[in-house]
Amino acid sequence: MTEWEHLIPRPSSQFLRVRCKSCESEQIVFSHTTHDISCKTCGESLAEARGGKARINGTIIAYLG
Repeated sequence: MTEWEHLIPRPSSQFLRVRCKSCESEQIVFSHTTHDISCKTCGESLAEARGGKARINGTIIAYLG
């Protein structure tokens, strides 16, 4: 089984549970997002698209999947 895992690479992208710094609400964000993501309750920026991996402005609570 290790031979197949070596031949087929795993994706480096994942979903993140992010907590907003100002209002403490949580939201799920994709790590390689192509759009800027703002908090649903207060409107503060949670993630900024940078062409590849997004810049996360909130606190990462958990890595999902």
